[in-house]
Amino acid sequence: MTRARELTQAYDDLVPRDRLREGFIFGGERVSFGSFQRGIHRARIQRGPAALTLYTSFNDPYADRFDEAGTLFTYAYRAGPIDQPDNRALRAAYELQTPLVYFRGLAPSQYLVIAPMFVTADDPAARTVVLEPGLPTQDMQPGGLVSGPDMRAYTTAETRIRLHQQRFKLEVMRAYRHRCAICALRERSLVQAAHIVPDIEPEGIAAVVNGLALCAIHHLAFDRNVLGIDPNGVVHIARRLLDETDGPMLRTGLQGFHGAPIAVPRRPEDRPDPTRLEARFERFARAAA
Repeated sequence: MTRARELTQAYDDLVPRDRLREGFIFGGERVSFGSFQRGIHRARIQRGPAALTLYTSFNDPYADRFDEAGTLFTYAYRAGPIDQPDNRALRAAYELQTPLVYFRGLAPSQYLVIAPMFVTADDPAARTVVLEPGLPTQDMQPGGLVSGPDMRAYTTAETRIRLHQQRFKLEVMRAYRHRCAICALRERSLVQAAHIVPDIEPEGIAAVVNGLALCAIHHLAFDRNVLGIDPNGVVHIARRLLDETDGPMLRTGLQGFHGAPIAVPRRPEDRPDPTRLEARFERFARAAA
């Protein structure tokens, strides 16, 4: 669990497959996080019967899904005989209430990591189980899933947000070809998915039409309302910065883009929503006044 959470933090919630292949060290031995093909994994070093990790592939071959109402994850049994070893390991995780690490594929070779995850219901007839996130400290003590239902509901809602935000990030980066819409920087470690309308607001949906790919400096300037983008996609820099004299970053990184158009995605359906741009630009105008 500790190593899974370390990787999550190191890779901003979206861990590449190559790092997962490295596994983790336990008792001086390297232990695999599991197979990307099998889905259900019980490590050789384990003495107990329960699964250690679960994988859901990007293409969802077993129809694993997340309830969009924010209440449930479901996970399908492995195809074939219901009593095969992988399915027994999955059901044992339910019977023993042991924590799992859940890797959900959101893009080719990229995974959202949820740890700990518990199997809270088992339906052999439907060949599915229900998964529920637990608390990293409280639910990792002896006794299994001991946190209250309200706290677990909150944890599930937070997991849902993580899932949607990572999908948003991937869709925005794809649409803008991993380049900043203002300066065209394509260093992936410095280009971020920015919301036009903040995600805490009703119109701040996690959809590509409410997103822009911006480099770190332009993202921060956009969030701080010293840079605005009007409904026609034209960049505006706050007057106080236009009147300021500073080093080359201000001159070329901000002032130089005043009046320039942003680059938009090739597909019309991916382009920023003018209504949302207008609403956000009104805030910039008020802040810059």
